[in-house]
Amino acid sequence: MDRASFYEQVYQVVALIPKGRVTSYGAIAQYLGTKSSSRMVGYAMNGAVNNHPKIPAHRVVNRNGLLTGKFHFAYPAQMEELLAKEGIKVTNDQIIDFKKYYWDPNLELDLNR
Repeated sequence: MDRASFYEQVYQVVALIPKGRVTSYGAIAQYLGTKSSSRMVGYAMNGAVNNHPKIPAHRVVNRNGLLTGKFHFAYPAQMEELLAKEGIKVTNDQIIDFKKYYWDPNLELDLNR
């Protein structure tokens, strides 16, 4: 699979993350059958803010609930502001009650796409 088609698959999964929920780079990679490619999911998300503005990139965080992608938004606080609008509280770039808001595509989506 080439990088462009992988990125498109990432964007398709991210588009399905429900409002008020978040997932991780690794969960997306695992769902796509490329468990060790969470860094590539991160690369895809780095460009999503500019290339796919309708993709809710703010809902993708690291496996610990940290806003590691915030510097790829128009301004660093934008990711936290977008999450706050959805009822997700963040302190020191860490989602409060991360497990409460965590959405796992491996459990929520049909793996037989």
